[in-house]
Amino acid sequence: MSGASGVSGAGGATEASAPRAIDDVVQIQAIPPEEMTPRVQQAIMSLMAEVDNLRKELDRTHRRLRELEDVADTDALLPVPNRRAFVRELNRMISFAQRYGTPSTLMFIDLNDMKQINDKYGHETGDKALLHVAQLLTENVRSTDVVGRLGGDEFGVILAQADEEVGQMKADTLTKLIAEHPFHTPGGDEIRMSLAYGTYTFRQGDQPDEALDRADKAMYAHKKDLKGDQEPR
Repeated sequence: MSGASGVSGAGGATEASAPRAIDDVVQIQAIPPEEMTPRVQQAIMSLMAEVDNLRKELDRTHRRLRELEDVADTDALLPVPNRRAFVRELNRMISFAQRYGTPSTLMFIDLNDMKQINDKYGHETGDKALLHVAQLLTENVRSTDVVGRLGGDEFGVILAQADEEVGQMKADTLTKLIAEHPFHTPGGDEIRMSLAYGTYTFRQGDQPDEALDRADKAMYAHKKDLKGDQEPR
């Protein structure tokens, strides 16, 4: 039955339940008509039905695996990649930079005063504030960029193929955008969000953890400047 693979034509899986012309089966299997007894016909049709069922089950399994991968890569609270998925994308972008010599910029974001929001309005409202920021970020970057939640009130943005100057300009733009679009609590209060950020333009030889650490340190220095003598938080 070396010709059996020919059964899986363009519509093989979707037409499993439709009646098949026996002449077609004879041609596919290369069995002379005189040998195509009713018993042989029944055996072939049964085998083809089993193959179609197995193919459908395999397709369902593949879809389920993709769904599970998406769940594993998505933040538990926000519709953005979690830290694990973000680091994987960062590693991919660093490999791209190494191969083509094109730098990209990592932006490390820490929202200011989230503790005060949680204390005053509750953590449910605080979660909505995080969602507000995540949506602003994802809606105002390119499809090639990556926005992820690194944990707590920290976000990361990979600005693909953006050198130091372009990355800094985009980081400033996103910071201004968030400041200009306040979050409205369920009770109608308006909260102007602000953030501290650091950027690091990664190139050949960089590692994801090192890039994150350098961007994190730049963010911490920025937050310290914003807070003055106060301990950054």
